[in-house]
Amino acid sequence: MAIFTGAGVALVTPFHEDGSVNFDKLDELIDYHCENGTDSLIICGTTGESSTLSEEEHMECIKFAVERTKKRLPVIAGTGSNATYTTIDMSKEAVEYGVDGLLIVTPYYNKATQKGLAAHYKAVAEEAKAPIIMYSVASRTGLNIAPETAAELIRDVDNIVGIKEASGNIAQVAKIMYLTDGKADLYSGNDDQIVPLLSLGGKGVISVLSNVAPKETHDICAKFFAGDVKGACELQLKAIPLIEQLFCEVNPIPVKKAVNLMGMECGGLRMPLTEISPEHEKSLAQAMKDFGIKLA
Repeated sequence: MAIFTGAGVALVTPFHEDGSVNFDKLDELIDYHCENGTDSLIICGTTGESSTLSEEEHMECIKFAVERTKKRLPVIAGTGSNATYTTIDMSKEAVEYGVDGLLIVTPYYNKATQKGLAAHYKAVAEEAKAPIIMYSVASRTGLNIAPETAAELIRDVDNIVGIKEASGNIAQVAKIMYLTDGKADLYSGNDDQIVPLLSLGGKGVISVLSNVAPKETHDICAKFFAGDVKGACELQLKAIPLIEQLFCEVNPIPVKKAVNLMGMECGGLRMPLTEISPEHEKSLAQAMKDFGIKLA
């Protein structure tokens, strides 16, 4: 059984003015998503600025999310690192806190071979006894999970259950599903490709868009699963202008601004990320209004 189906939010991490994690605001965000149709909470992923969190902050956020969600939604923790043993340590700790699953990005910078990549995931899975979703996003990590490697791991390792696919390569996604007989728990890592990946047997999306449009992102998936493919497509296409603006600068710069424009007051970004340009902020705000999102 999949960890979740539908739209999981790749949650932003709110900060105080001094740059520390704002746990009161994180609590509000968790309630917001529990009450507005989100199907799963992904904490400390790319959108959560995990690469700029200390390990202590990282684990505090994960523990806090599990405690405050109170089983209202599945909680998936991003525990990937460029070091296998660091990934193992964080993953084991997250499992102790009670997460429902782990999202583990390919090791960045090292650029392992496919053999090394398989060894990395197998080592983590052996130590961290929770369902694992691999995360393939070569545009950030410089490392793609080949379909054959993904299929081998999903086939041979019981607790490696699926993959978040953000390659943008539909042919690659189709091959993964072919090689696993459609049994991989496939999640779109691109908000503009939710319906295409669902059509290949996907379980849902791990979404940036859900931060600002949780109900609509949920509905794209729910309509598709209910057989209303036309309705799902209409919602997907309606969201394209907004999705484009949410990625007009590197994620999570625009989405952090977007949640602040909605009045959620999640603070700024940690360097080396900097605030969105005035021109992009203006076009982002317009796209949000056009989509029907109320600004503060």
